[in-house]
Amino acid sequence: MTAMSTDLYQMTMAYAEFKAKRVDQSCVFEAYFRKAPFKGRYTIFAGVDEVLTFLKYYKFEKENIDYLRHKLPHFSEDFWVWLGNLSTESLKLYAIPQGTIVFESEPLLRIEGPFALLQLIETPLLNLINFSSLIATNASRMAMISEPTACVEFGLRRAQGPNGALTASKYAILGGCKGTSNIQAGFLYDVPIFGTLAHSMIMSYEDESDCEESKMVEPKAGGPP
Repeated sequence: MTAMSTDLYQMTMAYAEFKAKRVDQSCVFEAYFRKAPFKGRYTIFAGVDEVLTFLKYYKFEKENIDYLRHKLPHFSEDFWVWLGNLSTESLKLYAIPQGTIVFESEPLLRIEGPFALLQLIETPLLNLINFSSLIATNASRMAMISEPTACVEFGLRRAQGPNGALTASKYAILGGCKGTSNIQAGFLYDVPIFGTLAHSMIMSYEDESDCEESKMVEPKAGGPP
């Protein structure tokens, strides 16, 4: 995710604050949710790692400015200079520890800094914590239901793209899953990987018992307990 991962109206408001000479006005934003997902009573807070990485590398590059200048020709040139020099060094971030059980209307992130900058980063920060917390919460619910059998995440083929798949695998583990089928997630995050076999392999044999007898796949070697 880059600095460009924001909504147009956030950029429009930042420009309005710039013209009103209010961009450096000190401000505080707090992130929270109104209702827990899945009609539940709690949420597992997640996504702090991604928030910190996003803020560390936050910058509008020259090609970003050129694109915006073309799309928004009514914005003044001095605004583009300001945007190109914008950084997150002045921000103060406070967050509930990742993996904590949290509840509705409870502040999860608190960010202090210049008003216009906080407007620009509001959308991406909400994106980063919302999806991660949703996955972690759902995983925790499934892990509790599956006890004493371990719950394993197998969502790669149905996830919201490759990045969504990696995020889902990471935070499913945080929520209580014991491993993932996603070997890229296993490699990147050093988490256990599990697998079984597909129906296509079974169907390739004349009889299901022939597939079992082939011993091409040993379930106990990598499968869930």
